Amino acid sequence: MKIRLLYLALVLSFYHISTLAQKPVPAAKTDSIFAEWNKPGMPGAAVGVVHQGKLIYAKGFGEADLETGAKITPETIFHIASVSKQFTDFAIVMLSEQGKLSLDDDIRKHIPEVPDFGKTITIRHLMNHTSGLRDQWNLLAMAGWQLDDVITKQHVFNLLTRQKELNFEPGSSYAYCNTGYTLLAEVVSRISRQPFAFWMERNIFKQLGMKRTQFYDNQEKIVKGRAYSFHRTPGTFGPTMFSKSILSYGNVGATSLFTTVNDLALWINNFREPQLGTAATMKQMLERGRLTKGDTLPYASGLIHGKYKNLDYYGHDGADAGFRAHLSYFPKEDYGFIVLSNQAEFNPSKKAFEVADLYLATFIKEEKPADKAPAVTKTEAKFDSTLFRQYAGSYSLTEAPDFVMTFKKEGDKYLTQGTGQPWFPLFPSSDSTFFLKVVDASVTFHRPKEGQVTRITLHQNGNHEGIRVEPKSKEAIPREQFVGRYYSPELETFYHIKLQGDTLKLVHIHHGEVDLSVVNKDKLQAPWWWVQQIDMVRNEAGIVTGMKMTNGRVANLRFQKLPEDFADKK
Repeated sequence: MKIRLLYLALVLSFYHISTLAQKPVPAAKTDSIFAEWNKPGMPGAAVGVVHQGKLIYAKGFGEADLETGAKITPETIFHIASVSKQFTDFAIVMLSEQGKLSLDDDIRKHIPEVPDFGKTITIRHLMNHTSGLRDQWNLLAMAGWQLDDVITKQHVFNLLTRQKELNFEPGSSYAYCNTGYTLLAEVVSRISRQPFAFWMERNIFKQLGMKRTQFYDNQEKIVKGRAYSFHRTPGTFGPTMFSKSILSYGNVGATSLFTTVNDLALWINNFREPQLGTAATMKQMLERGRLTKGDTLPYASGLIHGKYKNLDYYGHDGADAGFRAHLSYFPKEDYGFIVLSNQAEFNPSKKAFEVADLYLATFIKEEKPADKAPAVTKTEAKFDSTLFRQYAGSYSLTEAPDFVMTFKKEGDKYLTQGTGQPWFPLFPSSDSTFFLKVVDASVTFHRPKEGQVTRITLHQNGNHEGIRVEPKSKEAIPREQFVGRYYSPELETFYHIKLQGDTLKLVHIHHGEVDLSVVNKDKLQAPWWWVQQIDMVRNEAGIVTGMKMTNGRVANLRFQKLPEDFADKK
């Protein structure tokens, strides 16, 4: 009898904990998180919470189209950008399970027009962003495209097939690469001998009942019930405070999935209880990438493993034009969160985790004080501006010496600039610490008893120390040696470096011009996101014969310097 009573007590105790964990969250609490967008004339968001296979919260806020005033609902169709990638990978895994491909196939087996770089690039490399391929968006921008231009699969392939080098040896490193996912979609198309969008509709979306989901492979196609995206118009208020964010993509795989909160709830349910595929399919989808040196990546197959307040989840974010998307699933707690927005300034993951705080409250344990990172004060404090004289200058990060942070004062503003980035305002939170508003970061200047500061700590995803560096005198570096026209056969585009007074300018026919900073005799920096660093190439006599451009997802793309009279030739 004692054993039975103990068993019953344990069952009742478990039942009580389960009931407590699943205590309904008042919809009004979730609504309040999105109250800012719940008004006329505002873009907004569609939000969903999934638990035990059911959509327990679904609501829309704001307008899907500011021109017509159409409201956002859980059935509104959004472009979800890179959240699309997990669907592309699911198709690849399905074909692998059917024996139609191997994840370790050389990509050139299926798409022979991919250049032979002398190293094997596998399908698995593409799925894990370890291929070394240059990113398609960065290449297009470097070639002169605006990302609101019409961009089709053929445009991407035209640049891809001209590439001569990789960013790194396949498998040796990680660099997020959309090009790989455009290729993965093409693999599905060639193996199935069907358009990728058609195959996905028949084999995945239809099977899961995702009736309002499609890969949008034709930028001219009309889709009823869709949202359009917007961004804030600087310096304006009222009816003109938003402008259109144009998106004209006609390429799929890396992006361009159109879907709804209601349909994504079905997708999340397939994570927990596969209706399509098996437990083995999901195991493969969640297998983390691994580098050749043995390091394990958080990135799996279009899904990123993460932790939130010590709870494990996997998911992905997405951003194109003014669309912002977040999808995450906490498997142990069995909660999924969906946030889709059509405003560029909207932070979907931040809002999704605010919603998660409500629904996962009984699972979240407070961190021990010793485990908590020191809080960064975001309140602006009074500051003696004369102290900044000790702080101004350049500092090189110890763990990344090529990344230099420069600090200066202009009028009553304090500014900072990182290598290859524009200037951003700083705000004092104490006599020695400043914070940024554009990103979650702050900088502490370590003040000595006297003299200039020589050390800083950048607080951004950890603590990163930096030491003061004295830039070489720019006057000692002749600017004329950089001047000229440069041509890239891989991009089929020209850049012109000209000297205007004492300032070097980088000029492109589509992008206009921008000031260049001289780092040393062989290195220049530009503030464009698609051109951040320029390394000069010289012959044995030390004369500049070319340059190599680098940005976050393209490394060392070569340009050759053209003869001075090139433009005069007929």
